[in-house]
This record gives sequence, C-alpha cells and structure tokens, in this order.
Amino acid sequence: MQLITGKTKLLGIIGDPVEHSLSPVMHNAAIANLGLDYVYIPFPVKQGDLARAIAGFSAVDLLGFSITIPHKQDIIPLLTEVSDDAVKIGAVNTVWRTETGWKGKNTDVAGFVAPLKTIPRDWSGVNPVVLGNGGAARAVIVGLINLGCPEVHVVGRNPDKLARFYQSWQHAPSIAAQIKIHNWDNLSSLLPATDLLVNSTPVGMSPKIDASPIDASLMGKLKKNAIAYDLIYTPNPTQFLKLAKDRGAIAIDGLEMLVQQGVEALEIWLDRPIPVEIMRNSLKEYLGI
Repeated sequence: MQLITGKTKLLGIIGDPVEHSLSPVMHNAAIANLGLDYVYIPFPVKQGDLARAIAGFSAVDLLGFSITIPHKQDIIPLLTEVSDDAVKIGAVNTVWRTETGWKGKNTDVAGFVAPLKTIPRDWSGVNPVVLGNGGAARAVIVGLINLGCPEVHVVGRNPDKLARFYQSWQHAPSIAAQIKIHNWDNLSSLLPATDLLVNSTPVGMSPKIDASPIDASLMGKLKKNAIAYDLIYTPNPTQFLKLAKDRGAIAIDGLEMLVQQGVEALEIWLDRPIPVEIMRNSLKEYLGI
C-alpha cells in the first residue's frame, strides 16, 4: 500500500457524480508502477461550486486534474489557456498547472484515435458514420478529421437536437464543412458505404446490456471489413460489438479509449513515458474482463 505523506504530490478528478470513475484505478496503478510519490484522488464537485473548487486546488498545490460531467464546458472560462482541439470540441477533460495559471485540453481526441492508428487504413478514403450527437460525439468528430477523414456522417434520432448539434460547430467552420447530418432513417442507405461505424450513444450500457443502437438486420448492411467502434467499455463486448463481429467487422471497445486518454493526461502531468499495459490491465482486473 502506498504511503501518503505531506510530501505526496496531488492529482485528481472532479465531477458530479465522480464515485463511479475508473480513472483512480488506472492512474494510481501507473503511479505505483513508476514508484512516484503522487496520488490521484476523486473530488466530488457540484455544479455551481467549480470556481471555488479551482481556487481551493490552487491553495493546496494540486498539480493537475481530470474533468468529467458536468464541468467539461464550465471549466473553460476559468483557464488561462485552452488547446485548439478543446476549443473546437467546446470541452476540456484534462487540466494542469503552469506558471501563468491553469491550462486545459481534451485528451479524448487522442484516446479515441489511438486504437484506430494501429489499423492499416488510408484515412483520406475512409467514410465514417457516428451514431449519436451528444458530447461524446464531439471528440470523435475532431479525432476523425485529424486522422484525415474528408467527411464525418452524424446520425441522430431527434431532428431538433441534430440541428442544434450542427449549429454548435459554427465557431469552427472548417470542421462544420466536413460534418454531414442525417436522420436515423438514412442509416440503412449509409451503412453499405461505411468503413467505420462509431457508437457514441449510451445504448448498450448497464442495466440494458442486451440493447444495441442498431439491430442485426441493419448491421447486416455494414461492409464486412469495416471497423465497428463502441465508446462503451462495460459490458465487454457490448451487444453492438457482438453484432458487428458476427458481420465480420473489426471490433474496438471503449476501454482502450479510456486507457489512452488517461495515458496522455499522465504524460502531461508527470512528463515521462507511462506504463500503458499497467493501466490497461488494472482496469481489466477491476472490471473482471
């Protein structure tokens, strides 16, 4: 067991709720493996208390922290510098202290693309479809465009939400020009030409683990050599990925995105190579997968 003293350097994660976060599991496993006197702590911070919490973090010399719901957008005005990707997405999930104040970025982009980079593809010729138009889809879109995809097709069920989602990208016109919005009814005509199908919806999470955003009949329209990527990491695999594997697709689950976005955050905070395998295995052991 790690001995925590007055010399131990502090890292953490804020959110509401934050009790369910798996970040402390993987980050503290990596820290222990590196033999560093750091500890990563979950801090429950309610909406409306964010500014006070950040002031408190400065007072106790916290070095950096992760951010989850509901603070990913609200944190931005409290930062002195924000990365380009985070500005495009409109959300920050990683913050660290600098000499001039707090700086933030969104490591979900790197986390999302990391497993895709291991698959040989000419991304300039890939035709991706993203299911869902919530916050999770935003990092996916920026990641796909950064990879070189010429267009990203976004499919949603609610026309009003889809319209607002598209409008929310007008501050980044170069990205807005590459986003194509579709109603759910268009999915059957999109799938035969789809090289990468991403589920950014919560459909398939506990307790409805037998659910999938698309059924077997619709999945049957997907290219057999396509990539199916589910941002959900438990259950593992999801019903969505089971159907994709039955179709012959390459399946990627959300666990690797979770690990890789955490790896980039730790690299920022610790300024050294991070034991990726330790982080990955700590989560697998914790989740029993």
